[in-house]
Amino acid sequence: MAEIKDPENTILMELKGGRVTIELLPDIAPKHCERMKELARAGAYDNVVFHRVIDGFMAQTGDVAHGNAERDFNLRRAGTGGSDLPDLPAEFSKLPHDRGTIGAARAQNPNSANSQFFINFTDNHFLNGQYTVYGRVIEGMEHVDAITRGEPPSTPDRMISVKVAADA
Repeated sequence: MAEIKDPENTILMELKGGRVTIELLPDIAPKHCERMKELARAGAYDNVVFHRVIDGFMAQTGDVAHGNAERDFNLRRAGTGGSDLPDLPAEFSKLPHDRGTIGAARAQNPNSANSQFFINFTDNHFLNGQYTVYGRVIEGMEHVDAITRGEPPSTPDRMISVKVAADA
């Protein structure tokens, strides 16, 4: 089991294969970490699908507006929305997009991240300085590796539940 050093800044994500433990990095990207915790605590990420999963690259999820497989789900719209909260300013850092890091998905505008995020399957250093890194998988990467591929996958996997460890 992963050692959870800071339960307030640790996310527990349940996937079909098991638990993924994510260490948030509030010293690097405080606004993005707060947003993820806020949405997790509201249950907004529960049942949201991985709508864009590219082998050898990353798995993207977090569209809380259109990606919930249990509520008004439309696979064609998944990936086009966010939360009702305002977009976040970029919090770029020197931290590289290594395997297992969590990056903020966004539109072309660097200050357009909202609720969507991706988990890197491999080192994707070409993203460095262009997308905010705000967490990293510390246990359960094998479950991320098993997410069904596709853009979108015909039968997408989902985050069954997402919780802050301090609340679990």
